[in-house]
Amino acid sequence: MPMEAQRKKTQLEEMDLSRWDFRYEEDAAFKTRKGLTPEIVETISRAKNDPPWMREFRLHSLETYYKLENPVWGPDLSALDMNEIVTYLKPKTDMKTSWKDLPENIRGTFDKLGIPQAEKESLAGVGAQYDSEVVYHNMRKEVEDLGVVYCDMETALRDYEDLVKTHFMKMVPPSDHKYVALHGAVWSGGSFVYVPKDVKVPIPLQSYFRQNAPGTGQFEHTLIIVEPGADLHFIEGCSAPKYNVLNIHAGCVELYVAEEARLRYSTIENWSKNMWNLNTKRAHVQKKGTIEWVSGSFGSQISMLYPSSVLLGEGAHSEFTGITFAGKGQELDTGTKVFHLAPFTTSSVNTKSISKNGGKCITRSQVMVAKEAVHSKNTVSCESLMLDSISRSDTIPGMDIRTDDVDIGHEARIGRISDQAIYYLMTRGLGEQEAKTLIVRGFAEPIAKELPLEYAVEMNNLITLEMEGSIG
Repeated sequence: MPMEAQRKKTQLEEMDLSRWDFRYEEDAAFKTRKGLTPEIVETISRAKNDPPWMREFRLHSLETYYKLENPVWGPDLSALDMNEIVTYLKPKTDMKTSWKDLPENIRGTFDKLGIPQAEKESLAGVGAQYDSEVVYHNMRKEVEDLGVVYCDMETALRDYEDLVKTHFMKMVPPSDHKYVALHGAVWSGGSFVYVPKDVKVPIPLQSYFRQNAPGTGQFEHTLIIVEPGADLHFIEGCSAPKYNVLNIHAGCVELYVAEEARLRYSTIENWSKNMWNLNTKRAHVQKKGTIEWVSGSFGSQISMLYPSSVLLGEGAHSEFTGITFAGKGQELDTGTKVFHLAPFTTSSVNTKSISKNGGKCITRSQVMVAKEAVHSKNTVSCESLMLDSISRSDTIPGMDIRTDDVDIGHEARIGRISDQAIYYLMTRGLGEQEAKTLIVRGFAEPIAKELPLEYAVEMNNLITLEMEGSIG
């Protein structure tokens, strides 16, 4: 049989996203008009009752946004017209601490996503954002009694203003790139977590972000401070229904990990295919501290997402484990960055990508080792699997090593499903589709095992659909 004919047989059906692709009619209490102007930014600031310094920060960020250009690499972002985007939409509810107090449409959304059930079974607390505002927030009393603070960012700005002012967008300044400047101008919602010294939070906290309205942007800000010796697992979930107009997500995550502290930050992003996901995430890690990133990137039309670890203290450690799945019409440009700035720092990067039906997965890894970071170690492993002949996977490593006294390793593999492997499994009684399913599951399993499936029902179902619904 000609090779081209064999390749066509390996093409798979699109995933059934009906679980997440439901929608309710837009029902806003208030929203800004389309566009991005100083007047709109001031309107958001007044709606949030910002202190003067935050209002000035927003306006300065807007000026920075206008000065910066789109990146000259990666996906083409020229089609993004902020004049067609609504940057702030407040749903018809205030923040509640009980699911039953939410309006029926919002409560129904989170019920379908399985968030309240996950909270009952295995979470220490949940924050849920609907469009631009956090509508639900709650934390178990036994965790609160440990001194842990978990609230929405607006509450943090009111009740912990000094702490917020000290840390807010200090790690990720608006000058970093155009879309973090956009975030600084119109941010709304998000989560604030403070874990006191030596406190080990026994079960995860979770924030879930749902973007419901068409033609809008979501710009939540997450700020987490983990004090010396403390330990936290934080889970972030995102989803949106599909529309025929462009939506944008440009959140920002700042993670402060103190000496000998540990933070695991798990994310499943499951956007619809009209979404442009231009999120920014960064962690600062002090002496003997540990940051663990577990990242699943699904959905969206375009993604540019590169969680970054800055290892500032001696012996600091970073682990990044990520998987990306791109189908027809999707260009997911993802990866991670690690900056070794102190001696004896260590890091590992383990990424996998799957592309099918013409999808594009681009995986970038950037490792920088400063002159002072002697005796540091880093390993990078990137694996890509293409399920047909029309898909694309690129692996783009970058290394900037400024001292000889380091141990650096890099490995990258890109391939297609082996016809021999399929044939071998079929000789053991499996059908062709079952054989492909088994191979893809085996490819993704090392990453999937790191995801907090037991805590997040929505994430669990998403992985199941990816591996079984679309492929099996």
